[in-house]
Amino acid sequence: MSPADRLREQLAENRAGMLYDFVFAVAWVAFVSFLFDVVFTSAPTWAFYMFMLAGIPAYFGFFWSFELAKQSR
Repeated sequence: MSPADRLREQLAENRAGMLYDFVFAVAWVAFVSFLFDVVFTSAPTWAFYMFMLAGIPAYFGFFWSFELAKQSR
């Protein structure tokens, strides 16, 4: 199987999940950027990076709770 075929297969199997991941990442970065451009203008740079890193547990927490909500239906 060629790399192009593997890529097509991967995209076909995970299209919706990859879209959700991308939308969450863009929304998180936009939210944190807005916070530090408007609200926390005098905050240190390390705080900005810590908020960006907080997106990792936020991502897993959000989608974990989303799966629990879907299962409890």
